Amino acid sequence: MFLTRRFYLVALPIVLLLLGGYFWPPLFAVGNILLCLYVIVALLDAILLFATGKIEATRQCAERFSNGDDNKVRIPIHSSYPFKIDVTVVDEAPFIFQRRDIEYRLQLLKKGEGVVRYTLRPAKRGVYSFGHIRLFARTAIGMVERRFTQGEPVDVKVYPSYLMLSRYELLAMSNNLNELGIKRIRKVSQQTDFEQIRDYVQGDEYRSINWKATARRNSLMVNVYQDERSQPIYNLIDKGRVMQQAFRGMTLLDYAINASLVLSHIAIKKDDKAGLLTYNNHLDTFVPAGKSKKQMQTLMDTLYAQETSFEESDYSELCVQVEKHLHKRSLLIIYTNFSDLGSLNRELPYLRQLSRKHCVLVVFFEDAELKSYLRQQPMHTEAYYQQVIGEKFAYEKRLIVNTLRQNGIYALLTTPEALTVDIINKYLEMKARQLI
Repeated sequence: MFLTRRFYLVALPIVLLLLGGYFWPPLFAVGNILLCLYVIVALLDAILLFATGKIEATRQCAERFSNGDDNKVRIPIHSSYPFKIDVTVVDEAPFIFQRRDIEYRLQLLKKGEGVVRYTLRPAKRGVYSFGHIRLFARTAIGMVERRFTQGEPVDVKVYPSYLMLSRYELLAMSNNLNELGIKRIRKVSQQTDFEQIRDYVQGDEYRSINWKATARRNSLMVNVYQDERSQPIYNLIDKGRVMQQAFRGMTLLDYAINASLVLSHIAIKKDDKAGLLTYNNHLDTFVPAGKSKKQMQTLMDTLYAQETSFEESDYSELCVQVEKHLHKRSLLIIYTNFSDLGSLNRELPYLRQLSRKHCVLVVFFEDAELKSYLRQQPMHTEAYYQQVIGEKFAYEKRLIVNTLRQNGIYALLTTPEALTVDIINKYLEMKARQLI
């Protein structure tokens, strides 16, 4: 049982009357009468709270949360009191959110029900622990408060953004991917994989007529081609220190993980095979490319536990491991970050070695805050110097793109928040141009 603020506010004038009775005795008599009434009302309030009913609540949320997305939490509440009651709901959310505002007030009618809804947006993968649900009930009198403890502590695993997968899949089914910025890519060359021979129908290209089959059947027959399928697509994710940089609470590694998961899903839908390789100064994890129904779950479970390190990534070791594990020409999408041209030049020989056998796309990041700062108008001399330095960094990023292209390596420079859309567009473009 807790005493409310109203309890003390009502008690204050009674105490003042009793103190005034020492100077004017009639006030003491009035104070005693009010004190008796006050105690009776408080006892009645406590009896109503503890003897006539109770409150029950449960927490409803997904067994796993999606990293970087708004995850819904729902708390249905039921009252068995035979009268209207005020309730304050405090949910003990995982401490990592540092949320102190998960406190909601609602009014429940006679044996009524209510629902509390809120969202949590994690910025890091891992295990998050919820505590109990604390409910504080008050009658209309409001002098005493009763606490109910509901719900059991529960652990929720935060996985890479699977909600993003659902969002992209729904838009793809409704043919509305352009709402997210996914472009329609026109194919620039003829499809190359033979599928079947069928009867000619009006509108078929004359170039696809199969004259030998036409002569045998004595009717026009055409060859049907389809897109090349089952091409291996590997996401190579750098787990070195360069991927520890944070943007809006999430590291570059988390952005790369979310984007690679969505891209793998799109690739499998396109009948390609999706695989994964993570590395720092050694090969950390390797998932062979596949397109089975279990492949996405395997990739998600593998990406769940990935963490960055303070080590420098070893691209020579990466070349050795790629040569060891990948025997078929594949699209290698390398998620990393180059701060300047010098850092690229150290790894360029190894990237060129990879590109001799595979199609290599290097994805790295431009500083979104720097990009925003450069758009501002400088107001004083110091700001002009700062912008010149910022322009130098931005120019080096563009120079890295040109250097990679000159060496036969494809490059994508993007901001963390635009990574997913940009990498899908790049994949679709490369597939339409039959670069993979």
